[in-house]
Amino acid sequence: MKPARTKTPRKPPVKKGSQTSLKDPVGVYCRVRPLSLPEQECCIEVISNTTVQLHPPEGYRLNRNGDYKETQYSFKQVFGTHTTQKELFDVVANPLVDDLIHGKNGLLFTYGVTGSGKTHTMTGSPGEGGLLPRCLDMLFNSIGSFQAKRYVFKSNDRNSMDIQCEVDALLERQKREATPNPKTPSSKRQVDPEFADMINVQEFCKAEEVDEDSVYGVFVSYIEIYNNYIYDLLEEVPFDPIKPKPPQSKLLREDKNHNMYVAGCTEVEVKSTEEAFEVFWRGQKKRRIANTHLNRESSRSHSVFNIKLVQAPLDADGDNVLQEKEQITISQLSLVDLAGSERTNRTKAEGNRLREAGNINQSLMTLRTCMEVLRENQTYGTNKMVPYRDSKLTHLFKNYFDGEGKVRLIVCVNPKAEDYEESLQVMRFAEVTQEVEVARPTDKAICGLTPGRRYRNQARGGPVGDELLVSEVVLQSFPPLPSCEILDINDEQTLPRLIEALEKRHHLRQMMIDEFHKQSITFKALLQEFDNAVLNKENYIQGKLSEKQKVISGQKSEIERLEKKNKTLEYKVEILEKTTTIYEEDKRNLQQELETQNQKLQQQFSDKRRLEARLQGMVTETTMKWEKECERRVAAKQLEMQNKLWVKDEKLKQLKAIVIEPKTERPERPSRERDREKATQRSVSPSPVPNVPPVRLRHRRSRSAGDRWVAHKPASNLQTETVMQPQVPHAITVSVANEKALAKCEKYMLTHQELASDGEIETKLIKGDVYKTRGGGQSVQFTEIETLKQESPTGRKRRSSTIAPAQPDGTESEWTDVETRCSVAVEMRAGSQLGPGYQHHAQPKRKKP
Repeated sequence: MKPARTKTPRKPPVKKGSQTSLKDPVGVYCRVRPLSLPEQECCIEVISNTTVQLHPPEGYRLNRNGDYKETQYSFKQVFGTHTTQKELFDVVANPLVDDLIHGKNGLLFTYGVTGSGKTHTMTGSPGEGGLLPRCLDMLFNSIGSFQAKRYVFKSNDRNSMDIQCEVDALLERQKREATPNPKTPSSKRQVDPEFADMINVQEFCKAEEVDEDSVYGVFVSYIEIYNNYIYDLLEEVPFDPIKPKPPQSKLLREDKNHNMYVAGCTEVEVKSTEEAFEVFWRGQKKRRIANTHLNRESSRSHSVFNIKLVQAPLDADGDNVLQEKEQITISQLSLVDLAGSERTNRTKAEGNRLREAGNINQSLMTLRTCMEVLRENQTYGTNKMVPYRDSKLTHLFKNYFDGEGKVRLIVCVNPKAEDYEESLQVMRFAEVTQEVEVARPTDKAICGLTPGRRYRNQARGGPVGDELLVSEVVLQSFPPLPSCEILDINDEQTLPRLIEALEKRHHLRQMMIDEFHKQSITFKALLQEFDNAVLNKENYIQGKLSEKQKVISGQKSEIERLEKKNKTLEYKVEILEKTTTIYEEDKRNLQQELETQNQKLQQQFSDKRRLEARLQGMVTETTMKWEKECERRVAAKQLEMQNKLWVKDEKLKQLKAIVIEPKTERPERPSRERDREKATQRSVSPSPVPNVPPVRLRHRRSRSAGDRWVAHKPASNLQTETVMQPQVPHAITVSVANEKALAKCEKYMLTHQELASDGEIETKLIKGDVYKTRGGGQSVQFTEIETLKQESPTGRKRRSSTIAPAQPDGTESEWTDVETRCSVAVEMRAGSQLGPGYQHHAQPKRKKP
C-alpha cells in the first residue's frame, strides 16, 4: 500500500475518505515546436509517441572521454512538430472539459523556456485556435440549451454562488440594461475581428451524458501573477488623468471548504464562446509582456484563466431552479500559461526585466520543490511539509495536488541547439512531476429528484396535439359512411342511406361546434382571469420594484454619506500618518543620537580602563624598579660598612700584635695567603696572579645554533669574566623583547642573572620556540633552561689568622666566616684604596650615556 500523501495542516478530515486511496499520476505531455529556420541545429528528436531523446549540440561535450551523452525522457504522450491544435485538444483538454461538466475540477499547465510555444498552445493564433477557445466552444456546445437566465446565479466574495429567484434576476437584468456595464459583454454585439479567427473552430465537439435536469451558468475570471503579486486583469479601474492609480494586488483567501481563491477577483457571467473570449481578450491586453533578446513578446507573468461552471437542479415540476444553495455544484477548470524560465545572460535582461526574470525563476523553482517534496513523501513515506506558501502560484493551486481535481502538464520545448541546457532542466522537472500522484476527486452527490423532469414539463405545458391529430380524432368520432357505389340505375337505397349518414354527420358536427363555442367561451374566461392575474402580478412587481428603487435610492444616499465620511476619515488618517512619519523620523534621529552617545561613552570607558591598566602597570613596574634599587643600595651600603669594619678590625689586630709581640718585623698573614691560594676565581674582577699567562675565553655554543635566535639580554645584567660564555651565531641581540625581532626568528633565549644562596652570581639561559598566533602576533613557548654558575671549590669556614690567643680580658678573638663574608661575591683586590679592601662585584657598573 502506498504511503499517505502529505496534507496541509488545516485540511479537514473529510478529505481523507476512502476515495483518497485511489490515485492517478499527474499527466505530463510533451509538445515539440518546429524550428524557426530550417538550417538551425536540432538537439531534440522524437523517438516514439511517448519518448524524446536529447543529444548535445556540436562542440558541447559532457563526458570526460569526449563522447556525447544522449538522454531519453518518457511522457504520457509526445506531440511532434506536425501536431495540430485539434489533436492536442482531443487528448489533453477534452477529458478536463468533460469532467468540468460533470462537476469535477481540472488544472492545465503549459511549462517551458521562453519562446517554446506555451502561449500559442494555450491561446492559439488566427486560424488555429488554442486549447482555451476550444474548451469554451466544447463547454457551450454541451450546455447551450440548458443555461439559466442571466443573474439567476450570483457570485459572492466567499468563493461560492447564490441563487436568485426569477423576479430578482429580472430586476437585476433590467437594472444592468439601463446602465450598461462593460464587464458584462453582450451577445448581440458583433465579434471583434481581432480574435474572430481564433474562436472560429471548425470541428464540432460536445460532451456526452449531460444532465438535462439541471441548469448551468458559466463564470470566467482572469488573473496574472507578476513579481509574486496577484493582479485582476478584468478589474475596471476609473482613469484619473491627474493622479493615475496603479493596479492593486489581490490577496489569497481560504473558503469554508479550505479551498484557496483570490479575494475580490472579478467574475463575469458569459453565455457564449464569443462573450467568454471577448472577456479573455480584454484581460489579455492588460497582461505584462516585454521584448527580450530571446522573444519579441515574452510573457513576464503567469496568467490564470478560470472557467467556473455552476450547476443547479430543477425543482420537482421541472419549471424553475431548485432554490436550495446546498444543491449547487461548482466546478472549475484553470488554464495556466506559465512564464518561461530563462537565463539572464542569454536574455540580456536589465533593470525591471532582470527583477522579473528573478521572480519568474523563483516561482518555478518553488513549483519544482513542491513536486520533489510530494514525490519524496509518496515514495519514501515521509511526512515533510510541502512549501506551498513560498510562492503565490503554488499556494493558489495547492488544493489540486491535495486531491481536488485532475492535473495536466504540457511541456513545450524548442528543439534548437541554443536552448539545450534550459530544455534539459525542463525535462528533469517533467520527469519529477509525472512521478507525483494526485488523489481522485469524489463524485458529486445526487439530488434525489426524478430524472426527466424537464421534458415531461415541456410535454405537459405544450400543445396536446397538432391540427392533424385533431382532424383524425374528429373523423374517427363521426359515423362511417355507407357504400356509395351505384351499380343499377334503379337503385333507390344507396342514395337515401348516404343522405341519412350525411345528415347524422352534419348534426354531430353542429353539436361539436356548439360544444367548441362553449369551451372557447370558458377558455376565454379563464384566459381573462389569467390576464388579470398577470396584470395583478405585474402591478405587484411594479410596486415591489418601486419599493426596491426607494430602498436603492436610500442606500445610494447612505453610500454617498458614508463616502463623504470616508473621505473625511481618510484625510484625517493622512494627517495622522504624516504626523506619525514626523514623529518616527524624530524618534529615529534621537535613537541614532542616543546610540552615538552610547558609543562615545563606551569608547571613553574603554579608554579609561586601558589607561588605568597602563598606569597600574607603570606603577607596578616603577615600584619593582625602585624596590630593586633600594635593595641594591642597602646591600652596597652594608658591604661598605662591613669593609670598613673589617679594615678597622685588621688594624686593631695588627696594633695588638705589635703591642703584644715586641718584634720589629711586619707581621705576616699566612692564613690570608693560604686562603688566596686555595680560593678559585669567583668574582667578576679577579686579582691578577703574577707570572700566569692570560686565559683564552671559551664560548659555550647552544645546541640549536642552526636556527635564527633572539638573544634577550636585559641592560641590568653584569658582564661576567668566566671561561664559559653563552654565544649564539647570527642572533639578534635586544635589551627589550619586541615583536619585530620575534617575527624574524624561530628561537628565543633570555639571559637572566640572580644571586645564588651562596652569594655567587648565577646566570640562567631560558630558551624557547617562537610561534605565530592567529591574530598575526608571536608567542614564545619555553622549552629548557641552562644554568651557568660560579662557586668556590672549598666551602669551609675560615678565620682571618691562623691561631689567635685568648684575650686577657677573657674574650675570644673575632672569627670571620669566609663563606658568610663572601656570600655577596666579595674579593680583595690588590692595590685597593682601602688597603686590604674589597670590591662588590654584584654592583653593576653604570654605562655612560
